[in-house]
Amino acid sequence: MNSELPLYQRRRTPAAAELAGIPWLNVLGPAEYERAASHLTVADAMAGDYLCRIGRPVTYWFGVIEGLLKMSSDNEQGQTMTFTGVPPGGWFGEGTALKRETYRYNIQALRKSIVAGLPVDSFHWLLDHSIGFNRFVMNQLNERLAQFIAAREIDRMSNPDLRVARSLASLFNPVLYPGVGEVLRITQQELAYLIGLSRQRVNEALAALEAQGTIRVEYGGLRILDLHALRSNVFARGA
Repeated sequence: MNSELPLYQRRRTPAAAELAGIPWLNVLGPAEYERAASHLTVADAMAGDYLCRIGRPVTYWFGVIEGLLKMSSDNEQGQTMTFTGVPPGGWFGEGTALKRETYRYNIQALRKSIVAGLPVDSFHWLLDHSIGFNRFVMNQLNERLAQFIAAREIDRMSNPDLRVARSLASLFNPVLYPGVGEVLRITQQELAYLIGLSRQRVNEALAALEAQGTIRVEYGGLRILDLHALRSNVFARGA
């Protein structure tokens, strides 16, 4: 792989193991699966690579097989606002693909990642032919709405421990990110980027959550021990 080439020139045919990591393929019928699989491409994104940029027309519906992406935008003062992270199993941009609009956000790789793309015309073909795919997209949109409502709430929180707990919980959404499982491969610096806090402050919050039995910090990632506690903020309120 030549990492100096633009990301779209690094496209390749997905391997069988990579197809197995795409959750919505499982809801398709045999003919639908064959058509979708033949149109899917994957690419190896390096840290800093952009998949989507504000103002660019939509060409693909994207997903993450391995790695970590961030969704963000820049304001008039040049400051970056991060909306969410996208861990393994996450697919995004279905609203933009449905309306064939230009992107209103940037998607950038935080680390080396394997990303997949389905051409927007194939996306619409599946909508026209697959009930299972329609249900998958509908569930995605519903969960995404809840996610962004929660993100607005998190932005208004003044308690850093609470922000870290709720932000972590959002990355363990089994509907949006089924590839995560119980362990999220993320560094403290990456988490700090996504939440908008310093690495030191995130480190302190993670230590408090670990002491309370909510998470366990492991090499290269975080293991969730009590997802309900993260979502309900029981430990954060008691801190």
